[in-house]
Amino acid sequence: MYLAILEQFLFWGGLLVFLVSLAMYAGRTKDYKSLVEFWKPTMDMNRREFNVNRVGLTMMIAAVAIRIANFLIQ
Repeated sequence: MYLAILEQFLFWGGLLVFLVSLAMYAGRTKDYKSLVEFWKPTMDMNRREFNVNRVGLTMMIAAVAIRIANFLIQ
């Protein structure tokens, strides 16, 4: 029960944090083309944007790991 709530919080919170990092980058550089063409390594994030980005991704990965663990437990 609590793992399911934590999983939802981590996933949606992580997605929000990830999108905030992209908004920080877009606000600083006005380079919207790099956001659309995300498969090309053209984004030059500063340290703060990169750290916020990685925190968001880590939260989403943790949510997926919790979902898998919760599936295996039940």
